[in-house]
Amino acid sequence: MADRIFKRKIYEQIRQWKEENNGGSALLIEGARRVGKSTIVEQFAQNEYDSYILIDFNKCSKEIRELFNDVEDLDYIFMILQQHYRKTLKVRRSVIIFDEVQKCPMARQAIKYLVADGRYDYLETGSLISIKKNTEGITIPSEEDSIEMYPMDYEEFRWALGDETTPDMLRKFWEMKRPLGPAHRNTQRDLRLYMLVGGMPQAVNAYIDTNNMRKVDAAKRKIIKLYDDDFRKIDPTGRLGNLFMAIPGQLSRNVSRFQPTTVVKNTASDKMEEMLSALGDSKTVNFAYHSDDPNVGMELSRDESRFKLYVADTGLFITMAFWDKSYTENIIYDKLLQDKLPANLGYIYENLIAQMLVASGNKLFYYTWPKDEKHNYEIDFLLSRGAKIVPIEVKSSGYNTHTSLDAFCKKFSSRISARYLIYTKDYAKTPLL
Repeated sequence: MADRIFKRKIYEQIRQWKEENNGGSALLIEGARRVGKSTIVEQFAQNEYDSYILIDFNKCSKEIRELFNDVEDLDYIFMILQQHYRKTLKVRRSVIIFDEVQKCPMARQAIKYLVADGRYDYLETGSLISIKKNTEGITIPSEEDSIEMYPMDYEEFRWALGDETTPDMLRKFWEMKRPLGPAHRNTQRDLRLYMLVGGMPQAVNAYIDTNNMRKVDAAKRKIIKLYDDDFRKIDPTGRLGNLFMAIPGQLSRNVSRFQPTTVVKNTASDKMEEMLSALGDSKTVNFAYHSDDPNVGMELSRDESRFKLYVADTGLFITMAFWDKSYTENIIYDKLLQDKLPANLGYIYENLIAQMLVASGNKLFYYTWPKDEKHNYEIDFLLSRGAKIVPIEVKSSGYNTHTSLDAFCKKFSSRISARYLIYTKDYAKTPLL
């Protein structure tokens, strides 16, 4: 396969950090495994500095790791690094990269003194960065800024396919509040392609190289198995991995909350909390919490005991949904792409919208309240905008009613600035919406 470097939006965030901080802090890029962290920092180092040293703590020698156990003599450390990696560091024109820094906690602690020294810039990448064993016994440096890297969003995916036009076109139509008309059908197909492939660089590479969904599916399965291996290092019983794999099934049942006790029975509450925390640290999932009082400042009414879980990448989500097979047949992908699979796909679109909202900087909240003795109303997502809130309801196809959205707007009319129904038809505006 071709070794591609994709255009990613986080590049500009890193550039902004470099320009604004001028060596005053290190930058930690967090994210799930295989999301592209190492690639983007090395690309940035190549483009924006005269020289760089990349220390991959997954495979570097014991001697390199132990350099950071004692940082009293920084001149010696820099000399050893330059000799070992055969690179020359230049004052204020070079960067040192700590790749997978969670594998060497003492290197992360040393950031305080390295930044104070001021000679070079420092970039870190990490996954599962907050797991207890990765932070135990060290002082987390206050001189460390952090940003999160997500799977490729829809715009980045179109860029990867060589399409610089569609994202801008969609943005302009949205700003004008106009339907796409004849372009809508192809645009929907492009969106479903993004759902199927996902935003993990390996899967996107496989699609570009082969145009074969079985190859794409194989790339995604390798990533999922890698995650499972990581989970087993944290929890050898396999329960953590089971929680992760249960996400599509729980969403497909349209339950009002994720129910971990149905997945891993007879688990003590403190152990369950530990596993859920580790799942969040892995960045492989997105949590949506119930807001008991939907209003500005929804964190104040967040119910920690009521939450939903979404997979951080919808492409992985679809492969997980068909995990009962050794591979997902091309016919399933074809039917999904043509929107002809005889199944309720609402939960897939819900996962997609969750992914999009998180990637654009939003925390996820939802709201449910009784409709009658047996049924509830539910708003899929709630956003805070200024002094008001924005409810979002997600549907997978056409609709005849939107009773939950109607009831919510009536119940909280004074709190709402805008309201959206996201579905697969063309743009339309009604008196309600």
